[in-house]
Amino acid sequence: MTPLMIALLVGAGIVVLIIIGYFNTMIEANKVQKARARIEMTDRLRRCGEISETFPGQLMNPALKVLLTRLELDFNQRLLALDKGDAKLKARVDELNALIAQGASIPVANPPAPIQTEAKAKDVRFLLESLHGQIGRAVTDGVLTGAEGKHWLREIRHILVLLHIEFFNNLGQHALQQQQPGQARLAFERGVQYLRKQPEPALYDKQLKHLEAQLVRSNAQVLEKSQPADSATNELTEGLKETTDGDWKKKSVYD
Repeated sequence: MTPLMIALLVGAGIVVLIIIGYFNTMIEANKVQKARARIEMTDRLRRCGEISETFPGQLMNPALKVLLTRLELDFNQRLLALDKGDAKLKARVDELNALIAQGASIPVANPPAPIQTEAKAKDVRFLLESLHGQIGRAVTDGVLTGAEGKHWLREIRHILVLLHIEFFNNLGQHALQQQQPGQARLAFERGVQYLRKQPEPALYDKQLKHLEAQLVRSNAQVLEKSQPADSATNELTEGLKETTDGDWKKKSVYD
């Protein structure tokens, strides 16, 4: 074997090794990319499921449930594309398609969860912020159109207002039940101010009138509660006055 042939064989071997290394790198990169995609889709699916399952029933509606189901369907379809043999994912995709096909008749089983504490209000607000992010990504990914994205961002703002209305009203009603009209007045006053600052306050005219009526009611109770104290003060003042007058008259006699 001539030196030239040896050199050619060595060169060919090196080329083969380079090609094998390149393909191995591509395969590993593809595996890493799929793993990252799977982690991302699983996380987004978890967040979407959390919103769909834990959102308070009084703020949930069929349209929102359909939206969340559409997002969940997209995540499951992407996961299925990474693992086409997953029978469980196939069954879930079929189930989600059937739910979406029901439209406004889609079942909404979320139980009501009264917003009675600031902590609960923050929890629901966090879910709305998560939904806001999901919608933005869905528009970017082409799952939702730009018009749909804008519509749902308006709906999120509307639900946020309803959340505050319920929170301030429940806070005020609880204070009234606890015989704390001052705290109730503060809660209703905050609710009234919040609604008056809305860009379209006319949308919440009914709720505003209700909170204003409750504000008047609680204010009247505050005034009523303060009257006995005023009466007691007046009686004490009159008693002191009589005592002082009596002492002055006695002094005048003895003088």
